[in-house]
Amino acid sequence: MNLGQNESRIRPSGRAAVVVLGDIGRSPRMQYHALSLARQAHLEVDIVAYGGSDPHSAVKEHKSIHINEMTQWPSNPRSFPKILHPLLLILKPLVQFFMLLWYLCVKIPKPDVFIVQNPPSVPTLVAVKLASWIRHSAFIIDWHNFGYTLLALSLGRNSRIEKHFGKMANGSLCVTKAMQHELAQNWGISATVLYDQPPDFFQPASLEEKHKLFCGIDKSLRTPYSLQDCLSNEVLTPDDDNPNVTLFTTQTGTDISLKWNRPALIVSSTSWTPDEDFSILLEAALMYDRRVSALLNEDDLKREDVFWQEIKGGKQYPRLLFIITGKGPEKEKYEQKMAKLNLKRVAFRTMWLEPEDYPLLLGSADLGVCLHTSSSGLDLPMKVVDMFGCGLPMLFKGFPGECDELKSLRQGVLASRSSVNWATEWEANAKPLISKVIFDNSS
Repeated sequence: MNLGQNESRIRPSGRAAVVVLGDIGRSPRMQYHALSLARQAHLEVDIVAYGGSDPHSAVKEHKSIHINEMTQWPSNPRSFPKILHPLLLILKPLVQFFMLLWYLCVKIPKPDVFIVQNPPSVPTLVAVKLASWIRHSAFIIDWHNFGYTLLALSLGRNSRIEKHFGKMANGSLCVTKAMQHELAQNWGISATVLYDQPPDFFQPASLEEKHKLFCGIDKSLRTPYSLQDCLSNEVLTPDDDNPNVTLFTTQTGTDISLKWNRPALIVSSTSWTPDEDFSILLEAALMYDRRVSALLNEDDLKREDVFWQEIKGGKQYPRLLFIITGKGPEKEKYEQKMAKLNLKRVAFRTMWLEPEDYPLLLGSADLGVCLHTSSSGLDLPMKVVDMFGCGLPMLFKGFPGECDELKSLRQGVLASRSSVNWATEWEANAKPLISKVIFDNSS
């Protein structure tokens, strides 16, 4: 029986559990799974995950989605005496294992299927497999990456646990064909490719949406970390005290327009982890700043209209504002580096946005940058997919006039997403697999 024939066998009264051993607010793909299970498969959905960051309002407010937040393991083990650190390394997976079992076997109603994010693999796969056996539920792994390659960054490579429990799953999803091939050839696991696609709320922002967003964050954008920078050291115009005027937009009555002297907005999202080397971006920004500053004298740098003058052969050199979003362990380290750069043409800001504001920021940007390096070399960062959804190309050249190359790339990115989005991708690939494993498990 092929997958498509089972599509109608998901009972409307059925139930699914989405399991993430992590912050659900920082797990967009699993949020989208929950939305599709509720909207497209008409299932009741229990999310079992850690809290910390709010998920998108569409997830929080859906009447069929129920979020169960587990107690977070202490994020700062240094607060414990150093002599206890080895013991904590042993206790952490044990505590997580029994907490998962408690939620999956007791706290939530019996699901027809568990869908679990991997990585992390330990103890997640072990706990979910045991819970699926106890509750006679199907068990699907959504492979985002390989846990053993992430651990290899510090602990060495060993994939035995993932392989063993991966083969015990009733079904598997993965993010790329390269990962599908690796699972089939070297792991003996058959997986269905479910490409990451942006949901509908990732799209170019309207002028009204941009203005509302920039009004909300304008004050923080004008405040430098320590040294003055190109967004805070200029002579302010009378309009700069107007609450309807931001760095990028101005409103007069009901009319909203983009400012002629706005900086170019570049957005990057990160988890501030070792697999995203932000020193690359800092070095590139420093090179740009030094090169442009060398072409301008001090008087020019103080003049507001210099950003749009034709200098050295007609080239324009706009200010660049990098907004870096996200939370993670290396954030403070890089913020300290940014504060010491003393840039004249570039400014950095870091922030954490509400789930509804992040798509608007991407939809308002001129360029998106992603520095994620895959530990396995087989996955595609969701950050890039979100940027594509908002029409952001990955190249910046010329600003703010009619930049033909940038405009062409933006149109190409938008065209590539016009025929496929998350809902259509999920309907074609994930839903048939889920239908099949639930039907086979109940037979």
